[in-house]
This record gives sequence, structure tokens and C-alpha cells, in this order.
Amino acid sequence: MACENRTTCPYCGVGCGVIASVDDAGTVTVRGDPEHPANFGRLCSKGSALAETLDLDGRLLFPQINGQRSSWDAALDLVAERFSDTIAEHGPDSVAFYVSGQLLTEDYYVANKLMKGFIGSGNIDTNSRLCMASSVAGHRRAFGSDTVPGTYADLELADLVVLVGSNLAWCHPVLYQRIAAAKASRPTMKVVVVDPRRTATSDIADLHLAVRPDGDVALFNGLLAHLAETNRIDEAFVGSHTSGLAEALIAASPLSMAALSEATGLSGLSIRQFFWLFADTERVVTCYSQGVNQSASGTDKVNAIINCHLATGRIGRSGMGPFSLTGQPNAMGGREVGGLANMLAAHMAIENADDRDRVQRFWKSPRIADRPGLKAVDMFDAVADGRIKALWIMSTNPVVSMPDADKVKAAIDACPFVVVSDMQGDTDTGRLAHVLLPATGWGEKSGTVTNSERRVSRQRAFLSGPGEARPDWWHITEVARRIGFASAFDFASPADIFAEHAALSAFENDGSRDFDIGAFAAIDEDQYDDLRPFHWPRPATGEMSDRFFSDGRFYHPDGKARFIPVATVPVSEQAGFILNTGRVRDHWHTMTRTGKSARLSAHMAEPYCEIHLLDAADHGVGHADLVRITGQSGGEVIVRALLSDRQARGSLFLPMHWSDETASAARVDTLVPSLTDPVSGQPALKQARVSLERYSAGFHAFLVTRNRPSDLPFSYWATAKTEGGYRLELAGDEPDGGFGAWLSRSLELGADVDMVAYADSTSGDSRILAFDDTNLLAAIFVSRAPVAVSRQWAVDQLNVDHGDRLARCRLVAGRPETNRPDRGAIVCACFSVGVNDIRRAVDHGCRSVEAIGEALAAGTNCGSCRPEIRRILDAQPLLAAE
Repeated sequence: MACENRTTCPYCGVGCGVIASVDDAGTVTVRGDPEHPANFGRLCSKGSALAETLDLDGRLLFPQINGQRSSWDAALDLVAERFSDTIAEHGPDSVAFYVSGQLLTEDYYVANKLMKGFIGSGNIDTNSRLCMASSVAGHRRAFGSDTVPGTYADLELADLVVLVGSNLAWCHPVLYQRIAAAKASRPTMKVVVVDPRRTATSDIADLHLAVRPDGDVALFNGLLAHLAETNRIDEAFVGSHTSGLAEALIAASPLSMAALSEATGLSGLSIRQFFWLFADTERVVTCYSQGVNQSASGTDKVNAIINCHLATGRIGRSGMGPFSLTGQPNAMGGREVGGLANMLAAHMAIENADDRDRVQRFWKSPRIADRPGLKAVDMFDAVADGRIKALWIMSTNPVVSMPDADKVKAAIDACPFVVVSDMQGDTDTGRLAHVLLPATGWGEKSGTVTNSERRVSRQRAFLSGPGEARPDWWHITEVARRIGFASAFDFASPADIFAEHAALSAFENDGSRDFDIGAFAAIDEDQYDDLRPFHWPRPATGEMSDRFFSDGRFYHPDGKARFIPVATVPVSEQAGFILNTGRVRDHWHTMTRTGKSARLSAHMAEPYCEIHLLDAADHGVGHADLVRITGQSGGEVIVRALLSDRQARGSLFLPMHWSDETASAARVDTLVPSLTDPVSGQPALKQARVSLERYSAGFHAFLVTRNRPSDLPFSYWATAKTEGGYRLELAGDEPDGGFGAWLSRSLELGADVDMVAYADSTSGDSRILAFDDTNLLAAIFVSRAPVAVSRQWAVDQLNVDHGDRLARCRLVAGRPETNRPDRGAIVCACFSVGVNDIRRAVDHGCRSVEAIGEALAAGTNCGSCRPEIRRILDAQPLLAAE
């Protein structure tokens, strides 16, 4: 009999509801929660594979001090002692917390309370700084508060959805499918995608604007000027509820159409088409994400978008408004509790003396931070130069994710005292810790998260924490008690913390602050356990609304919104390629969770660089070649080249997921300098300048193996988990003694292993296969050029009976037998459907994405593979046209 638990997905900011079932044998299965209003039962490929990520491989199971197992008391006493001694000798600003959007709100709350209210420093910042700080800054400048006005329902009610810097199909697939379904049912609905790349999201676009990097301000400034010139300004709304339009128009007006085309890289026809579409459509939602935020002008981009909505009064009503899509599951919750260095809890302002006094009185704290702390980039600069001498990193991996990542790695390595709380023990960051604290993870911990539409949902535990792992809030409160703040951190459960968080939001709040969940200030354990998803605000008394600003009242002292004059960013004339970093469809951040799922690695199994075909030709780069990419500060990566006409010329796209655990040299943020937005402090992770060259190797190889090799003496390697083992891409010089000797040595193959080998001295191709009884233990395919073998077919051989010795010899050919069809590269990760499966379905009469779904199920779960299925269909026009 299975026990069902309603919880939420731990990945992106959509905040999907999940039903996790645990049967009597302890087996976990997951499905989407049909009652959760964020996803109504739909999950993306990552969410669907959550049960596959719950193993204990690599889990940190007990505290460690300097790499040696310790007791909890010893570890916590040491953390408290070192932080206390550092503060006593060097002051509160000599210590810092770097936290994460992966934390639950209750974890975030106690960390912020300890640092700002009891240690007395603002030095707590979060990896959410890297994804949504510019949205926060833009909201506060425009609205007087960090308020997301609308809800997901607006995406379906809009007549025009503008997606700016957002590959929604891959990064927020469930929202993408909600829009796609709305468009299918109401064909008059229009979608515009503003993105330098033609991504999978463009599949539903009526207009794709391949804007130049950092051309967004010019585009929306031009739109604002157009709205004024064509008398589309809502004079009544602007006059009653805003200020500053004249100044914003002066900043927006100077560009001619020719200059606007130059600044945006768009044709005048495309620009006019977009302007008239926006002007003529009342119900417009403009969604923006990392392509807007991760820029040195990110805050100005946000305000340029908001300006256009304020000018037309398209805010606070159904089916319209600016909409920030957060990247992490609880970035919003972190904002609510003051997890950013420049904020206080409950959306109060650290620079406001009245707010500081209010929070200090509520907490009854001995001190309160009297100024903003160091934002992420500045924080690690302070670690590097010695100002910060004790650092606690919680649930994040900055050695991989921070810009100028090599500098960050060196800074952490040199810091006198580093604590890392994490689920996994051997991350790039965890290896630098003096103290490692084992944290519980998804399925094991309990608390709340807030998604991009301000909806608070419960994340519930349905598994026991393994070993000695404990929740993050417990780590923090235990250290706070040992420092001497026991009475203020006397929390027995997450429910206690949530109740205090809710009470603070309502404390002396007469409606002047947007964040108010005072209705839950007296919540008890049973009510907390039963808590259903809700939008804030939820004040204890008064009216509640899912949508902000419907009354035209904003949170500046005069109640009016502000137009923000923003200057157009000059076109950059620097040499080299523009680097655009981002995500792939089926992986999350640094893959400490999704990397455990074999099917999530099947679609994109190694780090790559997407480069335009003509740029590749100019640099002598061919299909599947390796390329070396070098940053201006000297960092470099070696990755696979993916040639594509979807990539704009002069730009490169590199995913950010690979770390030193999964590849030899693929930490992409080593290429990105520490350039930040001057208002928000958010790094410009999408506009680094880099150079590219083809990387020559003496050999290339592809290896499938049941066990991961113990050593990888190659200049290039990348590894991913598969069903039954691992797959590796290798390149460099031949190992000592040859590949056979290396395989035997690194895989510890016994003398009784049956080795089948083939070598061609002319071509340089060779293959070695190792069998034990009826099982394939390992197969390596070696060539002087990139290896031409079906990866998925080779991976599948790990799970096939190989008792026929004659058939073993045929495997050396690297081709499937006729009775064992090759699936080809995986397209649909949800159902492990390959490109060859789809082509065969086309041959048998499937002529549409829907028909493919009926035949193979591909594209029927999260739907994020549907654009790729459509491209496969389009590549066979004669068959599809029959």
C-alpha cells in the first residue's frame, strides 16, 4: 500500500506541485499534483525524474572536520567558536553567509535573522543574486517594493505574450506548455520572443526578434517613444498613478529608426511590427528572465519594460503586466525573508531607519545591521582580500556558478575558516571546506517555498534523512544557540519558524508594505501540515487579492509608480565572441541532483558550445570537433562544438552545468569576468567576451562502462550516468601502455575477463570490448577524429545479454543488429524516445507532433521536446507532405 505525500518540485521557480508515493518496499514514485494551481498535474522532464535522484551516491552522511568524521557537537561547537572569535577580534563584517534559492523559507529566515539581527552584519547574500537581483531592483525603483504584480493565469488570459531573454520551453517548461495550450485553443493569441538565439521557445512564436546582446533597453525605449508618438499613452492612468514620464521619454526618444536598428540588430520592419502589435493589443504580458537580468544593464532593462506597461496602464488587471520569471524554486521566498544583502526581512528596507528599528524590536535583538552587506561578487572579493575571515556556504556551489570562478575558488581555498552545508560531500566547493555539515534534501526536509507568482506551497518530508543529515534551519539554530542567542532561536520545528515569519510580516503593517501573511501568525503544527498553496498577501484582516496594483496604488510614499529614465546601451565594438551562458533542457545547476538520473543525461551528455555554422567555418571547426574557449581574464574550457544556424553570428552559447566532477575543463563561469549591474549587483553572466579555436587531440574516444574509471589521464573528458553504468567522452594522447592496459588498470578488470579487440592501423580506429559471463563490462571506440558511433546504442549494450560469443564480435563494428533497432540520440527524456524512433514513426505514417505523441508518447508529458520533434518532421518534408 503506497503512502502519498503532496509536496513541491525543488527545481525552477514555477513551483510545481508533486505527489510523491512511497510503497511498502520504500520505492518512491512521483507524478504531478493535478490539484496544484501552478501545474495542474503537469511536470517537466526533471520533475518527472525526481525519484531517480534519491540514491545515496555521494551523499554527505556525517559531519566532517578537515576531512575527518566528527560528531555533531564537535562540528557545531567549532563553527560557533570560530565565528565568535572572528567577530570578537575583527568585528561583525569579518564573517559572511552565502546561501541559496534551494533553501526553504524557514532555513532562509533563521540564517538572515542570525546574521542581520544578532551578529549585526548585512553580510548574507544568496546565489539568487545571480538570477533575479535586477528584477528586485527594477521592481523597487518602479513600484517602491519588490512586487510581482500578476499570476500565471495572466499568461493564459493575455492576447499577446512577450518573452524577453527567456527560453521558457527549456527553463520553465510547464509555463511554456500552459501558454502553448492557450494559444492552440485561441489562435488569435500572439507570442513574441525577444532573444539573440532561436531557441526551442521560438517554436510557438509569431515573431522572433533576434535582438543584439544588450539591445533590450534600446528596443523598449523605442517602444515607449512609439507609444507616445502614436498617442497610445493612457493619460488618465499616468496622471493619477505615476510620476516621471516626461523624463523617461526624454531618455527614450533620441534614436532614429536607423539608429534603433543598429542598436538592436533588428530590421526596421521587424521593429515596427513589434511596436504596432504591442500598441494595438490591450492585454499584454511581458515575461522576462535571465537574458534580461544577467547583464551589466539588467536593472535598466527591467525598468525599460515596466515603463511601457505603466505608460499604457497595462498593469494590475487580468491578462496584462510585466512578469519576472525566477530561476530557482525559492528565490522569491528568500526575498521575502531578507536573504539578499541589501534587504531586511518581510520586504523591509535595510537603509530605512524605521524599518531597522521595527525589525530589531520584533526580534528583540541586541543589534541590527545598519547598512547593506556585501553582494555576492563583492562578498567573494572580500574573501579574497582577507576582509572576510569566516564564511558559511549553504546549499550552493559557487566554485562553479560564480563569475570569475577560478578567482572565487582561490579565495575560498585561502579563507581561514570555511563551513559548507550540503547534501553532497564531494562538490567543487565542498572540497575546500574546513567543516562539512550534512544537510537533508528534497523528500527529507519540511518547509515552504514561494514560486514566481507569489504562491506559497509546502514542501513535505516523506523520507527519513540518511545517516546523520539534518535540516539547514537546525544547523543554523544550533550554532546560534552556541554563540549565545538560545532564547531567540528556540525553534522546535519549521512550523514555529513560519509562524514567526508570518507574524513579522504583519508587525506594524498597516498596508504600507506589500508582503503580509499575518493570517498565519498563529499557525500550529497541524495547520502547517495541512497548509494548502496560497498567494500572498494574506493579511489577518482586510481584503485579499491575487493581483497587485488593481487600485492604482503603489508603495512609494506618494502611492505612485515611478517611470525610470534609462539610457540606451552603446553598441559594443570589442573583438571576439560574445558568450551567452545558460541551461539545457534536462539538467539543473551543477547537476548534483539531476546528474544522478541516467535519462536526464541522455539528451545532452557532455558540455558543448553552440556556434553558428559560418563562424565555425571561419575558425576551421567541423561537426563534433572539440573547441577551446578562452576568457579575457585567462580562464578556459574545452567543450564539444555544436554547429547550428539557430545561434546568432558572433555569439556562443555554453551551458553552465558541468563541474570538475563531471568534466575535465568545463566550468563555464571561469570565462566570465566579475562585471555587475551597478544598481542590483547582479553579474553579467551573458555578455562576456571570449575567443575560440579548434582543439586538436591525438585521439578521440567514446567509452561505456559499468564502473567509472579510477583515473582519467586525458586532456579532455566528460562523464554522465547511464542505465547500468557510465558513458564517457575522451580525447588527448594515448594512455601509457595503450587503451587495453588503461581499461584493465582503471576498471580493475580481472584476468578472466573476455577481451574482444579490433584495430585498423591505416585509419587509426580501434575498439576494445570487455565481457564477464554474459555482461558487457566496458566498450571503448577510438578514432583519430570524433568518434562516429551511435551513443545510445552503445549505452544500451550494458543492459543486453551477450552470451552469444559470435555476436560479441559483431559488436566491434559499432552498429546495431537488425533485430535490435538503434533508438538514436534521445529526444524525449520523459519516455526515452530517440531520433530514430521518431523517424521510423514518420516512415509508418506519423505526420505531426500529435501523431508522434500518440504512437510513442514523446512530447506528451512536459512537452519541452515538441519543438525538436517538429524539427525532425520538418527535416523530412517529402514524407511529411504525403
